[in-house]
Amino acid sequence: MNQQDSIVARIATAIEERSPLAVHGGSSKSFYGYPAQGEPLDVSGHCGVVEYDPGELVITCRTGSRLADIRSILAEQGQHLPFEPPAFGEHATIGGTVACGFSGPRRAWSGSLRDFLLGVKLVNGNGKVVRYGGQVMKNVAGYDISRLVAGSMGTLGVLLEVSFKVLPMPARELTLSFECDQAESIRRSNSWSGQALPLSGASWWQGRLQLRLSGAESEVGRAAEMLRPDSQYEDPLAWEDLREHRSEFFRGTSKLWRLSLPPAADPIDLDGDCLVDWGGAQRWYRSPLPADEIRERAAHAGGHATLFRGDSGKARFHPLPPTLERMQRRIKRAFDPHGLFNPFRMSRDW
Repeated sequence: MNQQDSIVARIATAIEERSPLAVHGGSSKSFYGYPAQGEPLDVSGHCGVVEYDPGELVITCRTGSRLADIRSILAEQGQHLPFEPPAFGEHATIGGTVACGFSGPRRAWSGSLRDFLLGVKLVNGNGKVVRYGGQVMKNVAGYDISRLVAGSMGTLGVLLEVSFKVLPMPARELTLSFECDQAESIRRSNSWSGQALPLSGASWWQGRLQLRLSGAESEVGRAAEMLRPDSQYEDPLAWEDLREHRSEFFRGTSKLWRLSLPPAADPIDLDGDCLVDWGGAQRWYRSPLPADEIRERAAHAGGHATLFRGDSGKARFHPLPPTLERMQRRIKRAFDPHGLFNPFRMSRDW
């Protein structure tokens, strides 16, 4: 029995016994959300590339494949995953990457994981293997369903395969550094994002804005000359450290909040340290303020707040409006009528 058949058989047994499953791969993101409930279902052995055509810029792989291995395979052909997903550990899998839906520093300019996810193959809550989407961007039945699976934390089914649109690596990357306060960094980032510049990253911390340019040699050179930074350097590891939360801001054990806000929203004073990413759309805080106050301020600014790392006894995710929560419950029941897959992973109630 191959790995896929083994997974399908295990799910069939779980359906028959009404026994919930805690689906996991590399468990590199197990800190995120609520603790997994149910009998463990390890899918990390279901790995390998199913199809990869560099000329078509598409890769299809089994979801137990390590993210690091997929990156290496693409790099050999001068290509990459343009949404720059974080791994948060060497054992991270491509299935876990899709399940959490995370994107890295490039997201605000290149697009999110959902934008590059072409299709998925999964086992649903009735034990059936189904496909949504395909391997092209246009005229694909089920394309929107595959995007729905991204970020669903394994609650809608057990992923078996995923297909991604990939892109060529940029010829050059250069980081420009500017000394300014948070408000000015947000203003500059939003202004420059509206111009024809090869931006691929903009982060601010402790009075310094770091702006990454990615593209052709001439394009990057012209942009750097026009923007006139205080300094500039080429260090891809600095952005990798930001992506993987290895940089100095992320060290420590205090609660880490992620605020998703309109990019041009004014700075929010939360009585703690702040790192701005995505040019202002993603802001990380280490703040001692109560969760309700943090969420109230985020909502007032037009966004929401997630307790990314910290006390698991706290509410992890921003409360949903009643209409949206009812919709999510209906979607969960449609995909997983017996409530078997990662119950309570995203909510304390279901």
